[in-house]
Amino acid sequence: MPGITGIISRSPGKERALDQMIASMVHEPFYISGKYVINKLGLFAGWTCHKGSFSDCMPIYNEKKDLVLFFGGEDFVAKEVIDNLKVGGHEFDSFNASYLIHLYEEKGNNFLLDLNGFFHGLLVDLRERKIILFNDRFGMQRIYYHESKDEFLFSSEAKSLLKVLPKLREIDLNSLGEFFSCGCVLNNKTLLPNIFLLPGGSAWTFCNGSPVEKDQYFKPEVWENQPILDNKTFYNRVRETFRNILPRYFRSSGKLGFSLTAGLDTRMILANMDIPAGAMPCYTFGGPYRDSFDVKIARKIAEACKQAHHTLRLDSNFLTQFPALAEQAVYITDGGLDVSGAANLYVNKLAKGIAPIRLTGNYGQEVLRRYTAFRPNPPVRELFSPEFQKYIENSKNTYREVTGGHKLSFALFKQAPWYQNPRLCLEQSQLVQRSPYMDNDFVKLVYQAPVEILKSNDLTLQIIKDGNARLAGIATDRGMMGEMGFPFSKMKRAYLEFLIKMDYYYSHGMNQRMASLDHAIGWLQLERIFLGRNKYYHLRPWFRDEWSSYLKDVLLSERAMGRSYLNKNFLSEMVNRHIKGDRNFADFINLILTVELTHRILIEAG
Repeated sequence: MPGITGIISRSPGKERALDQMIASMVHEPFYISGKYVINKLGLFAGWTCHKGSFSDCMPIYNEKKDLVLFFGGEDFVAKEVIDNLKVGGHEFDSFNASYLIHLYEEKGNNFLLDLNGFFHGLLVDLRERKIILFNDRFGMQRIYYHESKDEFLFSSEAKSLLKVLPKLREIDLNSLGEFFSCGCVLNNKTLLPNIFLLPGGSAWTFCNGSPVEKDQYFKPEVWENQPILDNKTFYNRVRETFRNILPRYFRSSGKLGFSLTAGLDTRMILANMDIPAGAMPCYTFGGPYRDSFDVKIARKIAEACKQAHHTLRLDSNFLTQFPALAEQAVYITDGGLDVSGAANLYVNKLAKGIAPIRLTGNYGQEVLRRYTAFRPNPPVRELFSPEFQKYIENSKNTYREVTGGHKLSFALFKQAPWYQNPRLCLEQSQLVQRSPYMDNDFVKLVYQAPVEILKSNDLTLQIIKDGNARLAGIATDRGMMGEMGFPFSKMKRAYLEFLIKMDYYYSHGMNQRMASLDHAIGWLQLERIFLGRNKYYHLRPWFRDEWSSYLKDVLLSERAMGRSYLNKNFLSEMVNRHIKGDRNFADFINLILTVELTHRILIEAG
């Protein structure tokens, strides 16, 4: 993923190491990269970014060139903030990050409170001989770091630290237990025991060899302690605020594409933004078997908004390229995303061909419905050695600890940067991704919601209806909205839920009894009826058929079978029975394959 990297050291001669760090982050030929060295501060900094993106203006100087900024990500600051800088006599391009250095000139460290989006940065103040490493308040634009007595290494990708410090190439078993159980590593740790994540809202200052000042410029309590509004006041304010912030996310010097689904959150954006006919190409990710609910309904929504619609499909090329794509997904995300990310990688490569910026409805359900995306759900005990079981149990205790407190704060400040971030990183390796739902002004207001108003979809439904009645007339994939009355609406919703559930079973979620029965009546070919109704990728049949040889080559190899935390006998049975088809271990295979590739690509690679 494009971002920043560097070394702050008391020792000279780190340029070769810096070059290696930068090179490990250049995943595509369309990346821009560069470096900046200032020996008197012991700083060796580098960056990568998409050509023509918001960050494609580095290094960023003020007029006197005594301030330097390196910035990754985007900022959606209010327009009046930029206008005030121009009134103050500063010159910059308001479509890129060049104005941010002047914001620091005017406000000092407090400029961070004005920033709005997913970002990280490094600011060099030559006047005060200090360096400030910072990130967004949610921690969504990752910074990995390793700290020793004599130097501090940081990067948006852990692999660049491993490139120059091979001694860090080891797996932390406690973190591995969390990954197997929760699908991510908790508490700003990583799979690597000596590499950590910069906490959200950080501003760490390095000054003349002094100990690092590890400040936090923002804490969730600031939003949590606001007064709760009554229902009517809250609704009026949240709708008005949403409409006011949306233009920030459509503002760009580059072309935008809209990633459209059948659900509510993308529709809520379109219902509250006036877009000229044909100005916003829309697209939906689709599978190889049929048009899913997402594709069918998104096509109707795009037509209602007078926009072109494209279906970006997984096809035979994807099935053939899966091994390479899976390994690339693991490499790009530093082992943070499972191999299902191969599908995301493939379709986002296609999406870049439509537009370099992808506007989404991501995080809408987390913000507006306080959705919990993950819980401890470890694979069967038989898969692991008895010695490793304690790490699985530890993960359950840790999860209980981190989920205490404000539910919205968990979703935004823990779940999003720990669990959902790797998918964002993967997608951002191909294009720039935006979502208005984690806008500072919007999220701050949602903290003032009456508790009951966020327990259902009613708030979102009403905002859509008040914004665009025509869009409200198109039923969702689960039968919400639309014009069909009771009892037909209830019958239709039950039918849609049945199809969605069966697609889930046949895609990856079938229990063992169902798998055995389905194998026995395989001649009925029920997969053909249900696959592709809801999901666009299907791990269960593909692991069983198209990718079976790859699974055997990797998971039944001497290397994989020799992992100390695995029960090799059960691993062998799991792979062979899944390929035979009378058992379903798709989710377990997904995790084990991901971790095995992490060993090979990040830990054992030269």
